[in-house]
Amino acid sequence: MPYPAAPWQLKGQCLQSLHWIDMAAAQPFIPDDFELISVLPGKTLGGVYLATYGTGSTLDYNELIITPGLVRYGNELGAWISHIYVDNPDSQAGGREIWGLPKELADFNWRGDGVDVSRVGQEFCSLTYKEGWLSFMDSIPGKLTGNVFSQLQGDILQFKGKFGTRSQIVDGQLTLPPDSPFASLNLGQPWMTLHSKTLDLIAEAPTVVGQAGQSGEQPLQVAV
Repeated sequence: MPYPAAPWQLKGQCLQSLHWIDMAAAQPFIPDDFELISVLPGKTLGGVYLATYGTGSTLDYNELIITPGLVRYGNELGAWISHIYVDNPDSQAGGREIWGLPKELADFNWRGDGVDVSRVGQEFCSLTYKEGWLSFMDSIPGKLTGNVFSQLQGDILQFKGKFGTRSQIVDGQLTLPPDSPFASLNLGQPWMTLHSKTLDLIAEAPTVVGQAGQSGEQPLQVAV
């Protein structure tokens, strides 16, 4: 199946909800090669990312990403993606074969106040939002870089997502049916939800940083 080579440039809009997740709930979704990081006592930081990419993008598609926690491999911290859904078969193939991401196909229904994701009648999640008293502020101006880990054929991969966006803090409401594939994360309601109408994302090509089954543990170096 044809798909573009990395990097991919993706332009559109996104919703991102941030959640404090119980370490015990997140741990089953994290491979043994990674250390799950506690951010608060008994809690790690995870999230739900929903995006629609259109004009100016390498591929046009919708995407749902679930990150169950912040992880460490060697000296690096980053996000682990446990679930990822798209509605474009080329994106699915490229995500699996370039980045080692477990992309599956799903259906997306964007509405004026949010988005629903489902597959063959099974609802995965719904994230709705409305503007609140903080929505008048540009909460994340400029550019951000996110670090992500994945695995492909025994290799540990690391890649960067570079975001150019101006996001607003909104009031978000997440709905997860009991039979959702990631219901056991017990995400609850977000402590923060961000909405960006002008997302410009570059998904860089991955690099191999280790081998599965070989410890990546090293003393974490912190610059002072």
